Amino acid sequence: MGRVVKTFLKIFVTSLLLLQLGMGGANAHEIRPNIIDLEIRDNGKINIQIRLNLEAVIAEIGPEHKDTSESKNAGKYNQLRQLSSQQLSRVFDKQKQAFLKAIQLVSDGQSVVLSITGVDVSKVGNVKLSRSSVLRLSGVLPRGAQQVTWQMNKALGNSIVRVKGIDQSKSGTGSETKTVFAGLVKAGEPSKSIDIKNLVSLGKFEVFVQYIELGFEHIVPKGLDHILFVVGLFLLSTRLSSLLWQVSSFTLAHTITLGLAMTGFISAPSAIVEPLIAASIVYVAVENIFTAKLNKWRPVIVFLFGLLHGLGFASVLSELGLQQSNFVVGLIGFNIGVEVGQLVVIAGCFLLVGFWFGQKPYYRKYITIPASLIIAVIAAWWFVERIFI
Repeated sequence: MGRVVKTFLKIFVTSLLLLQLGMGGANAHEIRPNIIDLEIRDNGKINIQIRLNLEAVIAEIGPEHKDTSESKNAGKYNQLRQLSSQQLSRVFDKQKQAFLKAIQLVSDGQSVVLSITGVDVSKVGNVKLSRSSVLRLSGVLPRGAQQVTWQMNKALGNSIVRVKGIDQSKSGTGSETKTVFAGLVKAGEPSKSIDIKNLVSLGKFEVFVQYIELGFEHIVPKGLDHILFVVGLFLLSTRLSSLLWQVSSFTLAHTITLGLAMTGFISAPSAIVEPLIAASIVYVAVENIFTAKLNKWRPVIVFLFGLLHGLGFASVLSELGLQQSNFVVGLIGFNIGVEVGQLVVIAGCFLLVGFWFGQKPYYRKYITIPASLIIAVIAAWWFVERIFI
């Protein structure tokens, strides 16, 4: 009896500590890539829309952090997050020139002078969630411009660049507006040179590789909830056959909903999907604690949860945009990137834990149960946070 009480107390104290840790991250806001839309006009004018986390920019929180809570400027960020649209716009007014100096559009070796023509800030809403703001800029390209490159200061983070213009490569008079996904641009680095004189879409292989990178990045390092879910699958059984059944079930499920969501057949608001994803992590972790071996229903349950995670992946992919002509290629590439990320997580678990301790008699008592408890508490907090806070 005494041993049971001691075990309960250990679990209770650990849960409180972990809950406190989770509460400390309640204000966390994931730092995502900026979305850059460049629109080339016939008269040489270029219009630019930048969708970004304006509070993070003003608070000087860069891509070295996974989310804003990790920065020493998190307090300033949280204060900015509570400002109204008009108040935040006025604060940014004082930093417009500094922001313009931190971005660069180059056309045929010449810097293009840009000016900010508007700032659109969303309403305050839930201050525990990050909000997107849109900056509108304009400029004039040099006469006869052939190519452009885009670059943002390293402190502003990664960017997804999309270009819209007139495709002059069409034969005859049938030129048409064309959107080109120029890809992921790393913080502080220039984009690939974009041909605007003969605006032609990227090759399918290039798009394929770019979306593999985006899918992988969504898991490692940014997808902590998906990582914990996969770790939870690993903990119950380190046998390759068991993991293969579970991961295959999960992969099939999220591939189905990702494809259906991106084609518009199904949709679900993130306010519903995100709490359910957290609940799925809790379920897997709790089952690990009370079940000593893999039961025959586990792959079925994992499949159902995979459907939820696929909707979560779809919300991210829809933000990045997917050109219609490369829709299938981009979708497959993103999905492969997600799978590679998951396999990296499993490989890491095996190398750190499974290889050394997986067959030990104490593996369940000292690794599976404590680790599952930690995952359950963190995910339970996420569930509460995503619904009530």
